[in-house]
Amino acid sequence: MLQGGYASVLGARTRQEFLDEIVRFTQQLGFETVSALAVVDQGLGQSDFVSVHNAPDGWEDAYYSVAGMRADPVMQHCRLQTVPLIWDQATYTTRGMGELWEEQASYGFHTGIAMALHMPDGRHFALGVERDQPLPTDRGELTRLVAHLQLFAVHAQESAMRVLVAGANGGGDDGEAPVLTARELEALSWTMEGKTGLEAAIIMGVSARTVSWHLSNACAKLGTNSKHQAVVRALKLGLIH
Repeated sequence: MLQGGYASVLGARTRQEFLDEIVRFTQQLGFETVSALAVVDQGLGQSDFVSVHNAPDGWEDAYYSVAGMRADPVMQHCRLQTVPLIWDQATYTTRGMGELWEEQASYGFHTGIAMALHMPDGRHFALGVERDQPLPTDRGELTRLVAHLQLFAVHAQESAMRVLVAGANGGGDDGEAPVLTARELEALSWTMEGKTGLEAAIIMGVSARTVSWHLSNACAKLGTNSKHQAVVRALKLGLIH
């Protein structure tokens, strides 16, 4: 269902097109609401940021009137970490912020998944998906859901920096493309399809450690910090399709 669905967000040329793409992907995964935040630090505690979402009317005013972005535990997690956060009511009540959860729940924000990417040059991107139904209880299904979102987020941040943040440098790809081995390209291709390292290893007929080694080499050649960022750069360079 999601095959080929990660990269289409790269074609967004306007804020509305970008929102349409992230809503499309989000709803494929079974979430009603999505919010994205692009940030570029300007120094001296100043940052340029733009957010887009498809939340119901009134949600943004209610959210900021109760606690504000700086107090929200989900946003605090995203500000400091890159590990995805699966959140629900307990995420707020255990921190004494049940009032904020109740306010958001009235707009359909009962549970969700949030994550952030922190790139060089003070660039940040946060993506959150929410719904009013419980998340899957099967760990494998939940892990796959998070993996889909992680890979999509890497693609989405490329467009977010170009479309949403005025003057942001989205990371050009000038210069010659690096030379990757057939195995490195194969490992990147299976990563693009949403396969885990173990799944890619089975398909390729090698060990998971070997797949990790190929991906590490690809990241080094492409100048990226993660396999998902390597996939995006390889796509933009035409190395994989």
